[in-house]
Amino acid sequence: MTVKKSSVVEVLMEALPYIQALDQKTVVIKFGGNAMVDDTLKSSFAQDIVLLKQVGVNPVIVHGGGPQIGRLLEQIGKESRFIEGMRVTDNETMDVVEMVLGGLINQQIVSLINRHGGRAVGLTGKDGGLISARKLELGQGVSENQDLGQVGEVESIDPTVVAMLDDDDFIPVIAPIGVGKDGVTYNINADLVAGELAAVLGAEKLLLLTNTPGVLDPDGNLLTGLGADETEDLIEKGIIHGGMLPKVRCALAAVRAGVKTSQIIDGRVRHSVLLELLTDSGVGTLIKSND
Repeated sequence: MTVKKSSVVEVLMEALPYIQALDQKTVVIKFGGNAMVDDTLKSSFAQDIVLLKQVGVNPVIVHGGGPQIGRLLEQIGKESRFIEGMRVTDNETMDVVEMVLGGLINQQIVSLINRHGGRAVGLTGKDGGLISARKLELGQGVSENQDLGQVGEVESIDPTVVAMLDDDDFIPVIAPIGVGKDGVTYNINADLVAGELAAVLGAEKLLLLTNTPGVLDPDGNLLTGLGADETEDLIEKGIIHGGMLPKVRCALAAVRAGVKTSQIIDGRVRHSVLLELLTDSGVGTLIKSND
C-alpha cells in the first residue's frame, strides 16, 4: 500500500466514529462570512454539505447576506444606516433584503449544492409558516427616532416543512426572513435564526461559520471544549467581547435549549465543516452544556 493510500485509509478511519455518532442526526449550519463570497470556499462548503447528507447526516443551512444587501443598496443609491450594529430597514430596504436573501443568495447556494450532487431546496421563513416574527424593539434609553423598521426577532418556529424535506432526503437552505401576525415581513439576524431553529429541531449540533479561528484567550490561543458556565465566566471577565460576543451568546442559548454542542468555526478554511465534524482536532471552538 502506498503512503498516499495509507493516509486516505487513516482519514476514513478517523472519520468513522463521528459519522456513526451523527447518523440520522440534524446539524444546523449558519453559512456566512468569507465562505459566502470566495468561490473556492463556496465550492468546498457545498461539497461538505453533500457528503454529510450522503453519509446519513441531516444538514440544515441558514444563510446571511449583509454585505451583499449593502452593495445592492449602494448600487441603487440608497444609503445604509445602522443602529447598534443593525441595519435600519424601511419598506424599500426590505424589498432589497427579500430580493438578495430570498432570491439571489438563496438560489446561488441551492444551485451550488445541487451542482455537487445534492438535492437542496431554498426557503425563506415565510414559506410554510416556518418563522413567525415580531418587531425587534431596542432597549430603554434609545430615542423614538431610532426605530429599526422591519428588523425582527423570532417569535416561534414551525419546523414542519424542514422536517418534511429532511425525511425526503432534501437539504433545506433557509433565508432568515420571517412574517409577523400583522403580515409584515421582517429581516432577522441569521445567527439567531440558526440557533432558534437548532433548538426547535432538537439538533445534535449548531455550527456558526465566522471569519475568525474561534474564541481566543488573551494570548491568542484557540479555546475549545468549553462548558456553558465556563463560557459565561469568560464573558464576565471580558475575554469574550466585541463581535464574538453575540455569536457566543447565540451558541450558549442553543446549548441551554438542548442542542448537544455549538461550534464556532473558521469559515476561511477549506472544508471547515467536515474538519470540525469528522476529525479529532476540528477547526474552531466547541461549546457544550455543563458536564
